[in-house]
Amino acid sequence: MRAAVRRLGGRLVRRFGLLPGDTPDGLGDDQSLAAARLEAEVVVYFPDTVDALYQLEQWYPALRALDRSRSTVIAVRDSQVARKVRAESRLAVVAVGRMATLEGLLRRSDVRVALYVNHSQRNFELLRFTSLVHVSLLHGDSDKTVTVSNQIKAYDFSFVAGRAAVDRAARNIMLFDVDRLLPVGRPSLDAETEPEATAGQHVSARQTVLYAPTWEGAQPTASYTSVSSLGERIVHSLLEAGFTVRYRPHPLTGVRLTEVGEADRRIREIIAAAAQDDPAAGHRLDTDVAVTASFDGSDLLLCDVSAMSVEWLPTGRPLIITVPPGEAAVVAGTPLERAVPRLDAAGVDSLPDTVRRELDRDPGRARRLELIEYYLGDTSPGASIRAFIAAVGEVADRHAVEWARAVSNGAARP
Repeated sequence: MRAAVRRLGGRLVRRFGLLPGDTPDGLGDDQSLAAARLEAEVVVYFPDTVDALYQLEQWYPALRALDRSRSTVIAVRDSQVARKVRAESRLAVVAVGRMATLEGLLRRSDVRVALYVNHSQRNFELLRFTSLVHVSLLHGDSDKTVTVSNQIKAYDFSFVAGRAAVDRAARNIMLFDVDRLLPVGRPSLDAETEPEATAGQHVSARQTVLYAPTWEGAQPTASYTSVSSLGERIVHSLLEAGFTVRYRPHPLTGVRLTEVGEADRRIREIIAAAAQDDPAAGHRLDTDVAVTASFDGSDLLLCDVSAMSVEWLPTGRPLIITVPPGEAAVVAGTPLERAVPRLDAAGVDSLPDTVRRELDRDPGRARRLELIEYYLGDTSPGASIRAFIAAVGEVADRHAVEWARAVSNGAARP
């Protein structure tokens, strides 16, 4: 009787959203999946909540392209996530509440490859299955420590943007075979970008600065955000100097630290007030548009250590990167960090002069253009999507060989 009550209580807690914010509700389609099989060769595993869904959303176009050549399904562990992904991705989606259901699906299916868009601890729910080839995609390439985390060893392969990622890993990760890193460019960016959005330098009547800081990170060593330390000063300085300001905060800004969330709110209010005072200036908050829409029409990017700096490179336009506040943050430095101006607290007062110098003379342009291929590989339209699909095919073929060997030695599906 008590066990039944506990089960009912657990279902009610999940149904009414009373779980901690980062905990999936575990409400799946288990009953209808009891005898089903996954009609797919590739499964994308996303066991997190809607707060982290931005990590998966950027991959939708690339995954749709993959699905046309190798059938692909997205597996989730949260009912809200399932609804959103079904509505937005145009891909097959299964919502799994119980691990026994997932095991049964895999046992009855011929899935070869599992893809992951983050380093969530919940990935290990699927990583434990030896009948799959596991591939880390992540959701951007940068000099953040997440790109050189020891967690990368959990996956059979990792798809990375370019040679910079391989060199970064070789320099920072002990006892790791970098041949497990396969450069594919940035398929998610390739799928979104129209040629005119990245075709050389943008010219406008009023110069526009895109301020795109990252979030505070999950731990002090990964805290690269400038929002609480410099953000308000940055925005005030740029507005007072007559620049148009676009503000694009990271989706997770403020989820861990209250002071970062409060600073983000104040910056939004500053931008809103400036836009109301001068509607023709074009000041705006960019939270609901693709990153390429933010890039298009912006003359200079000011960002923290994050993937934004790498994805901006093909525009050919000037770039300024902030210095992480405090001493705890660890940066896996690569040439880009040394090729662009760096902004710290002491430099904010002269920021307008720095921006004007970069826009007028852009002394680092030639070096940045040299780095595009190093960081992103072939950036011609469609090249990264093709590389991504080919890489999935390569690891799927490896699966066929390795699984046949494992079965001959007595291995069985879960």
